[in-house]
Amino acid sequence: MIDLSDRVGQELGVGGWMVIEQDRVDAFAAATDDQQWIHEAGDKADAGPFGGPIAHGFLTLSLLSPLTTEILRPHTAGARMAINYGLDRVRFITPVRVGSKIRARVKLAEAKPFDGGMQLKIESTIEIEGVERPAAVIESLVRLYG
Repeated sequence: MIDLSDRVGQELGVGGWMVIEQDRVDAFAAATDDQQWIHEAGDKADAGPFGGPIAHGFLTLSLLSPLTTEILRPHTAGARMAINYGLDRVRFITPVRVGSKIRARVKLAEAKPFDGGMQLKIESTIEIEGVERPAAVIESLVRLYG
């Protein structure tokens, strides 16, 4: 079984940039019935508090898997299966403006064995290109099975 206990407290990597396009924000709004004006392109969002439309916080959260997979894959390659086990903490710190690029910076916060595998607590900081404060900080749980 994979044992990452020697990596606890270490950064596992930084992912590539992903552009947040208006089409993605619109599709998320339609899928979740969350069509608030701050997410819609147009004069109202442009004149609003963010100077244009922003992504939903939950859209940013939902992109956690694609943002972290390339980082985690080399560290978990020996596992038969990896599943999302849940979230311990989520904080949305800075709104993500449409057109921005985001990426994940991943740190292994905890690695605990359980019967049949290992549970990882992953701390992902979602960065916005050119912005000092992160979009989000997320503590997620991943279960690896041998």
